[in-house]
Amino acid sequence: MAAATSGAGRCRLSKMGAGRRPPPARVRVAVRLRPFVDETAGANGTFCVRGLDSCSLEIANWRNHQETLKYQFDAFYGERSSQQDIYAGSVQPILRHLLEGQNASVLAYGPTGAGKTHTMLGSPEQPGVIPRALMDLLQLTREEGAEGRPWTLSVTMSYLEIYQEKVLDLLDPASGDLVIREDCRGNILIPGLTQKPITSFADFERHFLPASRNRTVGATRLNQRSSRSHAVLLVKVDQRERLAPFRQREGKLYLIDLAGSEDNRRTGNKGLRLKESGAINTSLFVLGKVVDALNQGLPRVPYRDSKLTRLLQDSLGGSAHSILIANIAPERCFYLDTVSALNFAARSKEVINRPFTNESLQLHVFAPVKLSQKEQLGPSEAKKTRGPEEEEIGNPEPPALLASASQKFSPLQKLSNMDPAMLKHLLSLDRLLGSQGTQGTPLLSTPRRERMVLMKTVEEKDLEIERLKMKQKELEAKVLAQEAVDPKEKEKLSPTMHQPLARRTVTVAKPLKKAVVIPLQLIQEQAASPNADIHILKKSRKKKLECLDGSEPLEKAEDCWELQISPELLVHGRQKILDLLNEGSARDLRSLQRIGQKKAQLIVGWRKLHGPFSQVEDLERVKVMSGKQLESFLKANILGLAAAGQHCGAS
Repeated sequence: MAAATSGAGRCRLSKMGAGRRPPPARVRVAVRLRPFVDETAGANGTFCVRGLDSCSLEIANWRNHQETLKYQFDAFYGERSSQQDIYAGSVQPILRHLLEGQNASVLAYGPTGAGKTHTMLGSPEQPGVIPRALMDLLQLTREEGAEGRPWTLSVTMSYLEIYQEKVLDLLDPASGDLVIREDCRGNILIPGLTQKPITSFADFERHFLPASRNRTVGATRLNQRSSRSHAVLLVKVDQRERLAPFRQREGKLYLIDLAGSEDNRRTGNKGLRLKESGAINTSLFVLGKVVDALNQGLPRVPYRDSKLTRLLQDSLGGSAHSILIANIAPERCFYLDTVSALNFAARSKEVINRPFTNESLQLHVFAPVKLSQKEQLGPSEAKKTRGPEEEEIGNPEPPALLASASQKFSPLQKLSNMDPAMLKHLLSLDRLLGSQGTQGTPLLSTPRRERMVLMKTVEEKDLEIERLKMKQKELEAKVLAQEAVDPKEKEKLSPTMHQPLARRTVTVAKPLKKAVVIPLQLIQEQAASPNADIHILKKSRKKKLECLDGSEPLEKAEDCWELQISPELLVHGRQKILDLLNEGSARDLRSLQRIGQKKAQLIVGWRKLHGPFSQVEDLERVKVMSGKQLESFLKANILGLAAAGQHCGAS
């Protein structure tokens, strides 16, 4: 009862502070110990779990039988606790969060045969969490959505099961496997899932009881009606504010009955039951991985590894107020399953959720005002449709028309106390705006400030339209004036239009200007020599071809630069190369172009055998010879080694 009181107090505080984001909320964990199935076993005292107080319990240590393991939770319910105790102490306090636009979830976890389905559904004599929660939630929505309250509330329900990693709609079994999606705001949704509106508990029973019979169950050695799937009941509460600013809230309640983990050696599962057991244990294993990842703060939480964890993304580490009810058995044969369930509950207690209010603003749209066929016509068309009597009277409207028109407008404008002449003027202005294609609420249906802004906008639009019309007329007059002008004057007015060229000039592309880079040492030697007047770049005149249409091409001289090597410089370069071949080492010979280590050694060896070289020849092919080709060439030509003077340089 202490837990229930603190929970209710927290609900009131969050209701008062609904405008700001609530602080993070930890997953609350409650443990329920079911009674002995066999009363004789309970009388013999063969139990393995014992409660210490309302929040703690102890279990025997399987490593050392003289020691016990103690666990501390938010609530502990012994074998004598009733369904009402569990509901009032742990589940009822979180229902108030749904009216604040927040999410909540209740999960029943434990091994097979521990009493999860009994805790969630119960019996006609002892209803479980689901019927009690729906009864109280519908009562709260009726009270909050009554006449005179600021909100209108509606409740819808959906019921599904996860059977062998398939999402099946229990309200519509023929729909097949459904997919789980996530919208742009991170909310988990299932497209195509049936939603049934409910307003009373009788409506809930009419939809829920037939759907419960569609859930997959089977018999095992431990349980005659063992749940073979995870069942999820989704209850959605929509709230809409009656007055401005017309807020909208949405709260979701997940009531989840998980299938129990099974030891196939004790359950005796075979065939289909063994396959179902494997799918159940796999999804529960992924659920444990999600809890561990959240506690360790890992960057990736494996929600997508299972359909169950994907659907529970809001409940564990998401935006819901979550309650985990761990069901355990007292028999010693369930010892390992009980220890596993308690360890999972202890880890789940450390998971932190961040609930927030799902609230949005929705513009309140007034009902569109329907005008009569005559009022929808423009001023010119309205004159054509007038009868002879109306032509004689002129603009004044009949009193009945004024009265009917005044009844169509919004109560924001009090038309009954207005001057008849002003009312007639406003009505004509409103019809004029309607004939010009204005959409939405008529002029008189808006407040005074918005009406003035609207009238100013219409006036600016009219001025803009008139300005554009005048500009268009000026352009049209200018075009007509240009067309009426003589062709000669037209040519003067449009200087940008040129006559086609009478001739075509074809020119020869100019060659690129080239220069030879000479080492500084060679330039100094040339300057010191008696023949210092050595020109490398000389100016010459090249001919340029020009041709006219229908005439022969003409030649035109043009100054340009071309490369001319003097004979003295060429002889000097040959002598430098010959001296290098006769006196240089293998390292000096490698400075010549395309002379490597192997070619340099061949030249030095040939010089030692046959003496110095006496002449340098111009043989271009020597530059691309291999070692064997050079050797055969030296044997055939003892005169010397070739290298082009203009392509070789001495170091």
